Amino acid sequence: MSEAILEHVNVTVKNPMRTAELLCDLFGWHIRWQGESIDNGQSVHVGGNSDYLAIYSQSPLKGTSPNSYTTAGGLNHIGILVDDLAATEARVLAAGIATHSHQTYEPGSRFYFNDFDGIEYEVLSYTS
Repeated sequence: MSEAILEHVNVTVKNPMRTAELLCDLFGWHIRWQGESIDNGQSVHVGGNSDYLAIYSQSPLKGTSPNSYTTAGGLNHIGILVDDLAATEARVLAAGIATHSHQTYEPGSRFYFNDFDGIEYEVLSYTS
């Protein structure tokens, strides 16, 4: 049996284009596709050539979910591997977003941030 590959993750946000533009700016990604999607929603697929995040919204949204770390089925964070952790953190901070939970461990270093909708991202590097 061949190894399976994670192709995408789909998350719901208030403003898909705003989130997609942020992720493009922070990580050097590009918009792969955008358009209408399930339940009269809108989606923007943003990422690299082999994998992506599907950023989704419909109107009206029904509110926010409770703390994902204490809810079965919750999305705790999205891990993004980068070559230059310091440069990426500088872009996050320049976007007006606070970083937290910095840690160096074997085999690398990481920090976290939360986007406009409270989605947590873990940014890690094995080279810095």
